[in-house]
Order: sequence, then structure tokens, then C-alpha cells
Amino acid sequence: MAGLLLYDADCAFCTRAAAAARRLRLPIDVAPMQSYDLLSLGVCPARARTELPFVADERVRYGAAAIAAALRTGGLPCRVVGCLMSVPPLSWAAAATYRIISRNRHRLPGGTAACSTDR
Repeated sequence: MAGLLLYDADCAFCTRAAAAARRLRLPIDVAPMQSYDLLSLGVCPARARTELPFVADERVRYGAAAIAAALRTGGLPCRVVGCLMSVPPLSWAAAATYRIISRNRHRLPGGTAACSTDR
């Protein structure tokens, strides 16, 4: 596999987002972070509660950068989107959008109180 995308299984919104990653058929593993020893992967547990981590090539990316890196492992359309998300000014917009969604995921469709970043 080309990497490991981790999500918060306690958050319904995150679980639905992970399902979307699977539907894209990216050549990565998509798994709940609760199934792994995050520190052994180099993932900061506190940061992983607010930003999706993607582990590949002994490197951890978080948030929008993680999504972009995961997309770059896929087919041509996904790679193009992932590359565009990685260069300014689109990377800035992607990061800002990710922060807004992350802070409000408990309010989004599929979100629950468990999705709150305040927990």
C-alpha cells in the first residue's frame, strides 16, 4: 500500500469521510486511528484528534496536506486534485477550508457530539 489514512472512528462525520476515501479506490489503507499505536507510527495523538493523519514514506501529514497526499496516490483525476491542493494559493484555501470543517464537523450531516474537537 502507498500509505495509511487514519480517521476518528468515534466521529460519524470522519467515518463517512473515510468511506469516501475508500470509494475513490486509492491504493492506501484507510483505518480507524483507535486501531493503531499512534506514537509508533510517528503520529501525534493530540493533533490526530483535530486533523486527519496520513502516514506514508515514514512521513506524517495532517489535515488538508494529508488529504492531498492521499489523493496523489490515486488515478489521474485524484492525482491532479491532490497536486492542485498542494500548491499555493490553493493549498492555503484547502487548509483554511479543512480547519473550518474540522472545527464544525459535529454540526455537519453525519456529525454527532462525539465529533466535537472539544472532547
